[in-house]
Amino acid sequence: MKIAILSRNKNLYSTRRLVEAAEEREHEVRVLDTLRCYMDIATDKPGINYRGERLEHFDAVIPRIGASITAYGLAVLRQFEMMGTFPLSESVAIGRSRDKLRSLQLLSRKGIGLPLSSFAHHVDNTRDLINLVGGPPVVVKLLEGTQGKGVVLAETFKAAESVIDAFRELGADFLVQEFIKEAGGSDVRCLVIGNKVVAAMERKAKEGEFRSNLHRGGTASLTKLTPQERATAIKAAKTMGLNVAGVDILRSGHGPLVMEVNSSPGLEGIENATHKNVAGMIINYIEENAKPNRTRTRGKG
Repeated sequence: MKIAILSRNKNLYSTRRLVEAAEEREHEVRVLDTLRCYMDIATDKPGINYRGERLEHFDAVIPRIGASITAYGLAVLRQFEMMGTFPLSESVAIGRSRDKLRSLQLLSRKGIGLPLSSFAHHVDNTRDLINLVGGPPVVVKLLEGTQGKGVVLAETFKAAESVIDAFRELGADFLVQEFIKEAGGSDVRCLVIGNKVVAAMERKAKEGEFRSNLHRGGTASLTKLTPQERATAIKAAKTMGLNVAGVDILRSGHGPLVMEVNSSPGLEGIENATHKNVAGMIINYIEENAKPNRTRTRGKG
């Protein structure tokens, strides 16, 4: 098979592992810098050019699109879809997961457990917004934040009001969520491929921190999922329409709560914690499912 990987940096761990896994199975693989792709749209035969070269047909494309280039990255991925290339995850599904508010609304509609959340851009009664999620402590989260950035724990009404007022002054959209104290500064990352959780790790925040992101100094270890946690992760990925997803779950006193569904989950932390060849499993999924023009949306939406 001929596989393209959309990635800004071919030296990133996840990109390197996907290349290695594909080459081990004797596939032809090429890493393309997403921002250096440009598209021929208004013709009968849509195409993609790259550094002056017209790209030939690929059997599959693996999108590793960073949050900062979501809009352009999805445009490039849609072009691949229009050309009949099989996407590991479709552009519409990635777009859903990147919109934090939309993703929570979709998950809520499917009855998936979530932290109590309220959303606002302009509210006159900040205290009422805080009370909607049960009062302090609360987590205030920018909709555009990634890797724990733009996420603040406010332990009192005064602190929460100050953070919300600051975000509002910036003209930023934000969520206010209940703080799950019993999670103890940890969460569970479930790696879903197709209809199966293939690996899971528990991430724990460093001392004095409540965000468990590995990029913020958190640690990861192997964990065993309950049947309910496993079912929740699979249902969350399916709700987004993602074939591959990292589903982040909080262990609360009233069951698993989905915090986020990540469309481009990093492989380094979970492969090191579980000693599983997740990259190989992703290539195996492509081998079993990649067929021409199989994209459900064909670049629409």
